Amino acid sequence: MPELPEVETIRRQLEKHLVGHKILGIDIRVAKIFPQGKEKLIGGRVKSARRLGKVLIVDLDNSFSFLVHLKLTGQVIYAAPKFPNQPGKFTHVVFKLDKGGQLFFNDSRKFGWIRVEKTSDVAKESFIKRLGPEPLRDLTAKKFAEIVSASRRPIKILLMDQTRLSGVGNIYANDALWLAKIDPKSPANSLGSREVKTLYKAVLKVLKDGIKYQGASDQWYVTAEGKKGSYQEHFLAYGLEAELCKRCRKAKFIKYFLGGRGTYACPVCQRL
Repeated sequence: MPELPEVETIRRQLEKHLVGHKILGIDIRVAKIFPQGKEKLIGGRVKSARRLGKVLIVDLDNSFSFLVHLKLTGQVIYAAPKFPNQPGKFTHVVFKLDKGGQLFFNDSRKFGWIRVEKTSDVAKESFIKRLGPEPLRDLTAKKFAEIVSASRRPIKILLMDQTRLSGVGNIYANDALWLAKIDPKSPANSLGSREVKTLYKAVLKVLKDGIKYQGASDQWYVTAEGKKGSYQEHFLAYGLEAELCKRCRKAKFIKYFLGGRGTYACPVCQRL
């Protein structure tokens, strides 16, 4: 699933390419992805592209916005004459823009969605209201410590709980915990103040690195320009099962499942 760095990369490119475009029409090929409201967007001109957690928000000049969640395999790709992308077999929504532009929403598993809201009501949308503070925007070290100390759940599961901390998913949780030398299974409230402070800094670092490398591309994630990110070339722990830990060089990464998600850790560096 695209996480904060992937969605932020898409947002920045949409801000660059989409702002100023007028929506001339919308072709919806799978109704459950975009069930209603398209008529409120047609004729509107894009003012801005923003993000809350993993949700993209595109604001128009007619007081309406559309929200996009990519879920597991969603893609948002901007196409213009200099970006010769074409609809594919997984293209389910096509925004037809002026100046010859198009915006494609692709999703092989069809879990993603697009919703229309009044711009003034976006913050009231139920999904948005449940989001916790975001590490790169409004999460202070003090607030992070409060969130951690209030939970007995394994720290990795807490980091991925979008109602407690928005934007962090499996890739960046694994890498942050390795960077902070913390066992993913550790009860959150068992961490000492120094560990919490170290983890806070680690979360910020891996997210910033993810943005720097334009996200991590697996089979499905691409940027809004249709290109792959490169954070996967810089993984610290995620996906490195059986590879030698690059820090201690004494043990190989192990993989197990925690909360149903693949978890990677060094048994030497990240002991309970």
